[in-house]
Amino acid sequence: MLTLNAGLCVRSLSVDSGCNKCEVVCPTNAIVIKEGNPLPAINFSECVSCGACGGICPSEALTLEEFSLTDFFFNFVQEKEILLSCRKNIPCIAALSVEHIISMAVLKKELVFDMGHCSECEIASTCKAQIEANFEEATYILEAMESDAVISMQDVKYENDEINTKDRREFLNSLNLKTVAKARKSFEDEVQKATDELVEHSLQKTDIALLKKKIIPDKRKIFFTAIKRLEKPSQFHIIDATEVSFTSQKLMDEESCTACQMCYRVCPTGALSSDVKNSKIDFDPFLCIKCHICHDVCVPDAITLSSSYKVKEFFEPEVVNLISFNVKRCNECNVIFSTTGNEKLCYRCKCEEEEARELWGISEDM
Repeated sequence: MLTLNAGLCVRSLSVDSGCNKCEVVCPTNAIVIKEGNPLPAINFSECVSCGACGGICPSEALTLEEFSLTDFFFNFVQEKEILLSCRKNIPCIAALSVEHIISMAVLKKELVFDMGHCSECEIASTCKAQIEANFEEATYILEAMESDAVISMQDVKYENDEINTKDRREFLNSLNLKTVAKARKSFEDEVQKATDELVEHSLQKTDIALLKKKIIPDKRKIFFTAIKRLEKPSQFHIIDATEVSFTSQKLMDEESCTACQMCYRVCPTGALSSDVKNSKIDFDPFLCIKCHICHDVCVPDAITLSSSYKVKEFFEPEVVNLISFNVKRCNECNVIFSTTGNEKLCYRCKCEEEEARELWGISEDM
């Protein structure tokens, strides 16, 4: 069964969210974004448990009950196996994110995608295209990182007579995960050592709802740890940002920004952040999952995507300041507020004053 964690879905953060990746990639149209309902609707009878929606979901809100991508990763990297096949060890190769693919390639040095069954597969219409897109992106990024890891797509057409491939749920339950516990423990220890500050980001309270917590997806933690094992390239290349689907670098138009603070408040991972005074907006490219929610909620479109991405961010993540604000105390209500100009009233008092002037028929010049 496919499971949706509503608290992790970026669409739950704002009614303005335009994320529909799961709906687009679903080969059976089992996932539908209905007008008026921000969360995806799922037709479980149509779902074939391919896992493609989970692979493309930026925040890992969609998962399969019978198949854990994180557990599969821990198991796969411990084995000598390099073949990924829908008839051997994974429901569909489309279930893997680009981050998982790059991480596996870096740790194993070689990966083979078994594409032999795609020609006769009923869900290949969208899943095959997604596999090919992930392959191209992962290969492009590995080359930019000067990695010697090799990924190939081959018509292996692996067959396992012991598994009834017609029953996908029975197949998923038969996957061999004997070494998961041991592998996961050792790997999580390494993740903890390398990414103490990346485990979780929260705003001001520790007991806030899941919706407001800053949670780093497991695939990003795995990616970060895998890259730590890779030698730094001879030079840090700059790549085309449109070729990278899972992270970004952002720019801020200081003249357009209204200091509303919505972008970093809705950011699900803490890639966008501020300080206790709300005097600035900082951005950490390595924590960005390119969910686009900050752009969706920015009314003046002040925050934009850079056309390029620095590979250096994979090896030496750096938090950059996008904009700084003036922090003042409102002359009317005495509340501290942030502004990009020299306003004397906070946003609420300014709105009330404008409404009062309109009611009284008084112009601003008077």
